[in-house]
Amino acid sequence: MSKHAKTSSFSLKHPIWTVVIIEVLLLLAVSATGTYATIKELSYTAPVLLSFTPIALVLIIYFMVKNKWSDLGFRPLSTISSEKWIYYAPLVVVLITISFKGFREISASEVLFFLFFTLLVAFVEESIYRGLIFKTLLTKGATTAVITSSILFSITHLLNALSGTDISQILLQLVYALLIGFVLSLLMLKNKNIVPLILFHWVHNLIQFVGNDNTSEYMGIDLLILLVLTVHCVWLVLSFRKPTVPSNLKQSS
Repeated sequence: MSKHAKTSSFSLKHPIWTVVIIEVLLLLAVSATGTYATIKELSYTAPVLLSFTPIALVLIIYFMVKNKWSDLGFRPLSTISSEKWIYYAPLVVVLITISFKGFREISASEVLFFLFFTLLVAFVEESIYRGLIFKTLLTKGATTAVITSSILFSITHLLNALSGTDISQILLQLVYALLIGFVLSLLMLKNKNIVPLILFHWVHNLIQFVGNDNTSEYMGIDLLILLVLTVHCVWLVLSFRKPTVPSNLKQSS
């Protein structure tokens, strides 16, 4: 037996510790850059740019060196069978519903900036939560992977939510992030392809950044989206249930 076969990776030996380390490092990076941006009075996008840009570069280098792209779900869209594309339909409904809030007037340069900014966020967050963390936790079971990665995704967004003063808005954002985490994790489990999740995350955040401010005026739209996401979660969970085979078919087989 080779030395490589005898020695398993740290993530396989200690999946929980691996996830804890990844999450803590991410939170520390975002918190540190957030503090720096506050002291220097930088824009509200600065903390994410300062933390996520180097993280994205590290992830890309790691995926290339370790040949992790396919293993973490970076696969052609053609690998998703035609009958499974229907499970992404509620995400399209969510994007359309968010668009009902309308859009604010911004310059072409701002549009280009937000195109890059939201793609950066989508790539980093999906690579970490539906990629590294989800894949690592699968050794503990699919249920553990889905629930834990979704909760951690929601907790991370607590940093953004706490910048507001309205407790209802904070709770709304946490529940919103948790439901999106569940949906995207379940889709990752079903189709093992992270690309559609990155695309959704990218467009979703882009619409939010170039759209009207999220005030109480749009609470009804937000609640509708939560309903869509909840139904989507239930639908995905039920889709994993194996169909029961009639007793007469079992006997004849």
